[in-house]
Amino acid sequence: MNDTFEFRLLNEFQRDFPLCPAPFAELAARLGVAEKAVLGSLEKLRREGKISRVGAVFAPKRIGASTLAAMAVPPQKLAMVAAAVNRFPEVNHNYEREHRYNLWFVVTAGSEGRLQATLGAIEKAAGYPLLALPLEEEFHIDLGFCLQGEKQKNVVTARPVQPAAPIGESERRLVSVLQEGLPLFMRPFALIAERIGASESDVLNRIRRWLDEGDIKRFGVVVRHHELGYTANAMLVHDLPDEQVSEIGRALAGEPAVTLCYRRPRRLPDWPYNLFCMIHGRERNEVEATIAELRQRHGLEAFGHDVLFSLTRFKQGGARYA
Repeated sequence: MNDTFEFRLLNEFQRDFPLCPAPFAELAARLGVAEKAVLGSLEKLRREGKISRVGAVFAPKRIGASTLAAMAVPPQKLAMVAAAVNRFPEVNHNYEREHRYNLWFVVTAGSEGRLQATLGAIEKAAGYPLLALPLEEEFHIDLGFCLQGEKQKNVVTARPVQPAAPIGESERRLVSVLQEGLPLFMRPFALIAERIGASESDVLNRIRRWLDEGDIKRFGVVVRHHELGYTANAMLVHDLPDEQVSEIGRALAGEPAVTLCYRRPRRLPDWPYNLFCMIHGRERNEVEATIAELRQRHGLEAFGHDVLFSLTRFKQGGARYA
């Protein structure tokens, strides 16, 4: 299997994945290879850690509830506290970042009540207070990670985040299976249907509807950027006037260098920032230069900001809503 084939599999099918009974055969036809080559390559990439799964990326707070959270932990206790946080299955990302608030993690749950209970339990287990920073407005979230050239982005429309609508038990069973990723078999949706007691067509139609309604952001290969050489990543945060956040957020979200962009609440006096962007690169100096250029070009020099580079990845996985 050559590098070009593997690269195309990683780069071209993070979205627009074929939602049909035999999706890997369809991928094989598009790539001009055998179905077993596609399945074998995906399994190899998963073993190597270059992909976490093939499947759905659910939109934040559309199926369940979620929040970004931060803690200020004494450096000598950071590893111990991170391990305590990681023991919660609701935590899917957990990073050390360069800041007084040095531990940053994402918590997801099936409901707002369950989320708040989990946050309380995490605080108790960790022994330090946390800042909960839920999503308030999204500008660009997890639409894929382009591995070559400039990203092609759609026009960005800011969307205030509404509370998730309750879903039925059959839908919750489907979410529970989808969050694990597609089985790497010839008829993966038939296997999923058998597990949840539904038909293959029902499963496919439900996924298509969730995509159409925005509950699923994208469906396809979910890559792990660090293993693919993008080892420098920074969270750029700004303290902006409330009336300007949406306009500036939309502008930054359209930038090829910005991989995530969203509004979150301030937590005064400890955390004054309300606009968050993620920027990934292969080298730290590349990311620093990108940030300086973005701030200059968008006229942001007068606004308070901070740059939090990632140092240690304690945990990274898919969100678990069920």
